[in-house]
Order: sequence, then C-alpha cells, then structure tokens
Amino acid sequence: MLARARGVESFLLTIAIASSIIVFFLLSPIIALFLMLDPRVFRESWFTDPVLSSEAWSALFLTIQASLLSTTVLCILSIPLAYLLARKSFLGKQVVEGLIDIPLMIPHAVAGIMVLVAYGRRGVLGWLTSSLGVAVDDSFWGIVAVMMFVSAPIMVDTLKLGFKSIDESIELVARSLGGSLWTVFRRITLPLSIPSILTGYILSWARAVSEVGAILIVAYYPKTINVLVIEWFNTYGLRYAVSLSIVLVLLSLIVFIATRMVFRK
Repeated sequence: MLARARGVESFLLTIAIASSIIVFFLLSPIIALFLMLDPRVFRESWFTDPVLSSEAWSALFLTIQASLLSTTVLCILSIPLAYLLARKSFLGKQVVEGLIDIPLMIPHAVAGIMVLVAYGRRGVLGWLTSSLGVAVDDSFWGIVAVMMFVSAPIMVDTLKLGFKSIDESIELVARSLGGSLWTVFRRITLPLSIPSILTGYILSWARAVSEVGAILIVAYYPKTINVLVIEWFNTYGLRYAVSLSIVLVLLSLIVFIATRMVFRK
C-alpha cells in the first residue's frame, strides 16, 4: 500500500511539474508585456498625441467592427452547413470537411493571396464582387472577407460538434408529436445548441481579431490594429508596439473571462 501511495504521489508530482511548465511558458509573455509597458508612451499613443491616438482608435474600432460583422455573417451561414455535416451522410462529405479545414493548415500570407485571386479586382470572381459594388482590394470588405475565410473552420467545426452532442432521439420524439423538420430545428435543436453557438462565435471572433498576415496581402488600408502594431514597431520601436498590443490583450482577457462567467451561471 505504501509503495502504491508513493507511486500515486510521484505521478501527481510529475503531472504538476509538467503543467506548471506550460502555464509558465504561456503566462510569461503576458507578464512581460505588462512589464514592458511605458505609461508615458501609452498615454501618448492613446490619448495625448492627436495624430497617434487618432490612428490607434481608428484602427481599433475598425478591427472590432470588421471582426463582429464577419463573425456574425459567418455564424448565420455556418449553422445550416454544420447541421448538415453533423446529421447527414452524403457522397463527398469528407471532402467538404477537408476543404473547410484548409484555412487552418495554410500560411496566413497564402490565405490572403487565395482571397485576393478569388475576389480581388483582377481575381477569378472579381466580376461578381464588382457587380455587387463590393471592393475587396484595400477596403473594409476585404478585411471582412479575410476574417471570414480564416475563422470559418473554427466556427463550422465548433457548431458541428455542438449539433453532434445533441441526442438525436429528442428530435425524433418531437417529430413523432407532429413537429415539422423546421419546427423541430427552430424550437428544439437550435436552443440546445446555444452554448456551442456562443463558443464558436467567441473563438471565431478571436481568430478574426488576431489575423494580420492575410490582411496585409488583401487590405493594408484601411489599417486594422494588428497592421498598425507592425507599422509602429517598424517606425517607432518596441515601446509603441507594446502600447497597442496591451489593449488587444486586455480586450481578449475581458471577453474570455466574461464568457466563462456567463457559462458558469
């Protein structure tokens, strides 16, 4: 018994040490970012300098606006696709699932080139975007398109897992009581999927906000906050880049903490 107890303690100690290492590795950059913050530069970047603060706030609002719009549109379009992939088997299903996950596996710059050659002015479908009055090259809509492209796998896969987690017998019982497919989906399946929808929305939004490589290719202008971080780093140095970066980190922390509190309730 003593040897077994020692074995358990040794195992738990190993797990604790390994866990502490990864937590330290992830936490250190966050702490270092706050330690590197220069209060004077932060005030100058966001409040006191009219040129810098105007540029910073404009880039931040643009990023939030584009990310919320892209994530909302993506969520609406992904719900039917995720439900189909979760509930139905059809020829070519694995191919579709593989195509959806492609943005996860390719470099960010390549993702930007793919969006540009598809929807840009000289792209394959440039005639379609032009006829709709939507400009992708160096435009707000180009940023939205990039954000949707790179975050689509997270949204679809999260929603698909959410639909799969719902017991299909609940839907069958509702159908046996006279509910149509649409009624069952709207009143049974969709409400039960709300936690997964919220999770997919938040994770996809975070992925959209974090994108920079593809945006640099498709739409350097108007500048998102991520593009501005790179520009300020090259122009003004590390301290000014930190003053922008810390706002994004705080925004992400607030969103995820609030989300966890909501789910806990």
